[in-house]
Amino acid sequence: MGRFAVRLEDESDEALAALCVREGSDGQAFTTLVERFRPRVWRICYRLLSNESDAHDAAQDVFVALFLQRAKFRGDSKYSTWVHAVAVRTCLMQRRSRGRRVRREGMPTGADLDLQPAARQPQPVESRLDLEQMLDVLDDEDRALVLLKYAEGYEYEELAKIFGVSVSACKMRVSRARDKIQERYGSNER
Repeated sequence: MGRFAVRLEDESDEALAALCVREGSDGQAFTTLVERFRPRVWRICYRLLSNESDAHDAAQDVFVALFLQRAKFRGDSKYSTWVHAVAVRTCLMQRRSRGRRVRREGMPTGADLDLQPAARQPQPVESRLDLEQMLDVLDDEDRALVLLKYAEGYEYEELAKIFGVSVSACKMRVSRARDKIQERYGSNER
């Protein structure tokens, strides 16, 4: 190493992203970024998909996309914001795809109608409320917004960049999502 060589681990995300564009497919800068972001990307994928296997698949897809699109990072935001935007888009596409697949696979055929179990009796609301169910009243993007805001601690400015909306639109969507959950489940004050 030369006198001015630096350790990649000491470089900023943005500096590593710039190096990734110049290096080949086996470049160390990209490998360093993958190691740096692997836990956060997997956590986001798991929170958005609620399934460990799907989260692993999505995280892998995220890193493939990051590699293939590495030249598209322009530095308009932090690299971490760009990575998380790719993760959110990947998970939203996977949720939509999974939803279509489940609806298509879940359609009973005429012969299957006899085999369908009787509808379960609904449980009291208190015994079945959990975060997943509460978030299911939201569409996929609003669900992702709420999870990133409250579970991951994102600021509205970062969320606005991830979702490509203004900060005020982001605040409004989060507020409406909270209101929708509140309307559906009410308060737990008793």
